[in-house]
Amino acid sequence: MTDPTDISGKSFDGFSVEIDAERKRGDIILDRGDYNTISMPQRDELRAVFEALDRDERVRIIVLRAVGKHFSSGGYIKGFLEASPEHVSKLADNIAAPQRCEKPVIAANRGYCFGVGFEISLACDFRIASETVQYALPEQKLGQIPGSGGSARLQQIVGITRTKDIVMRSRRIKADQALAWGIATEVVPDDQLEKATDDLVAELCAFSPIAQRTAKKLLNDTEDATLSIAIELEGHCYSRLRQSDDFREGVEAFHAKRDPVFTGR
Repeated sequence: MTDPTDISGKSFDGFSVEIDAERKRGDIILDRGDYNTISMPQRDELRAVFEALDRDERVRIIVLRAVGKHFSSGGYIKGFLEASPEHVSKLADNIAAPQRCEKPVIAANRGYCFGVGFEISLACDFRIASETVQYALPEQKLGQIPGSGGSARLQQIVGITRTKDIVMRSRRIKADQALAWGIATEVVPDDQLEKATDDLVAELCAFSPIAQRTAKKLLNDTEDATLSIAIELEGHCYSRLRQSDDFREGVEAFHAKRDPVFTGR
């Protein structure tokens, strides 16, 4: 999969890929039965596809969604004991692929969003949740803990007290609480999930690609930085963007009272 133009329509383990060049979006669609379990080999393929879509010039926004009533009930449990220690040690790296993408990544969640399904959603930039969503890290029921970055990312979002409550009790978090705690970006009626995702894609596409890339990297890089370091890095990024063609276009469009035409340069 070194050619990013050659992934749409290919066969993958438990998911498919669609590229809509007109809407500048690439969709990764989980599709494995009623619960969209995620196998060990699938994690490797997901990482490779995220990287390919990040390189694809036709794609501005990446969407992770699923077929059916449930986003994902988590990993394929029967495969857990078959994976080698070396493979298992790379799980968090694979699931971090959405966070490493320079482009914005949206997760559209409905129904069960458990285990690795929750973990990969937490690695995305935006989580649009249906009112039916239930988030959980249920690994304690298997005598295990989350192994793909879930507890670490969740703690950065909701704090240690709530994370212990979710992880150590395998507690399910429903949509209204997920929104209140900052886990979900937005909660919508179930029949509006696709429209809300479409609307967010269109909104993000209207901004400068270089400004979006810069904002995402800056926020990711400074998430655990001190305030003084974060402000220093923000200043450097701001200064660099002032030299961009997109910044000039944005200022000129504002004064001309017209919509800007950004090129990402």
